[in-house]
Amino acid sequence: MSMPGLAYGPLGDRCMHVCVDMQKLFAEPSPWATPWITRVMPQIERLVERRAEQTVFTRFLPAQRPGQGAGTWKRYYERWASMAIDNIGPEMIELLPALAAYCPPAAVIDKHIYSPWFEGRLRAFLMEREIDTLVVTGGETDVCVLATVLGAIDFGYRVVLVTDALCSSSDATHDALLTVYHQRFAQQVETVEMETVLSNWT
Repeated sequence: MSMPGLAYGPLGDRCMHVCVDMQKLFAEPSPWATPWITRVMPQIERLVERRAEQTVFTRFLPAQRPGQGAGTWKRYYERWASMAIDNIGPEMIELLPALAAYCPPAAVIDKHIYSPWFEGRLRAFLMEREIDTLVVTGGETDVCVLATVLGAIDFGYRVVLVTDALCSSSDATHDALLTVYHQRFAQQVETVEMETVLSNWT
């Protein structure tokens, strides 16, 4: 589903790597585990190692207690009571250790919903640095990555989605979403592999 090169030219100093929710919460043995998280980790690490200062990690924070949350989130955390922070322990929201090692200089921005945009911190962080391009990695392709990408499109960012650095707990919807990104958002989203990003970020 990836094109071989970047349709809109190389990446420069106004580019930021946004790595979505690569947390202990989504690794084994959690009920929310994304089986391929370990498969994409080496690719993500290659980029973070080179671009730690231009990396921001988002972290998804579940409800503190079961049943907490507004509207349907309340129902969600009744269903997923076991995943409330009071039950899993605060260490589970941490980034995977290999990535946490890069913070700082990499930054961390927390959110309580799928989208990193509504709470405003990510947008402020990027505006301060005059960023116009986002390289997106992480999980899940069809949930939090989707919310990250759609918000970025609405704000007018150029989005480069790294197809071999994304993971999901569902192969079918991962594949479906890559098709959507590639076919429906081609003006705004470039789908490429990590090798292309590494060789075109100057």
